[in-house]
Amino acid sequence: MNQALENLSAQELYELARRREEEEREKIEQERREKLEELMAQRREMVARHKAELAALDKEIKRLGGGRRRSPARRANGSSTNLSRKVVELLQEKGEMNTRQIRAELESRGLEARNISQTLSYLKRQGRLQNRGRGVYGPL
Repeated sequence: MNQALENLSAQELYELARRREEEEREKIEQERREKLEELMAQRREMVARHKAELAALDKEIKRLGGGRRRSPARRANGSSTNLSRKVVELLQEKGEMNTRQIRAELESRGLEARNISQTLSYLKRQGRLQNRGRGVYGPL
């Protein structure tokens, strides 16, 4: 083999080295793919077991009279759509207000306004109210 390598030209040696590097890269890539497939299979098995265990727990909870309960905020507000509607109505009624004033007014009306900043941002993106300054909102 050494004599065969000695008889090769520089170009042939370069090609041989390049092919060997490519073969090594392909081998490493194939090993990576196999490992990835193995891990994905383990993950699928784990998720399937987890779902089965959760289903058994949910069944037992339901059998004992428990179940999913809605959060107090949802029961108090009805829904986030209701909160959005109430904020728009409030701003149309009162005019320009800052975030703190909006929260206080909603709470005085018996509505929980936990995520008021996100609600205001959403309404602004929807074009249902205007941002008149930092934390100051008004009707269109």
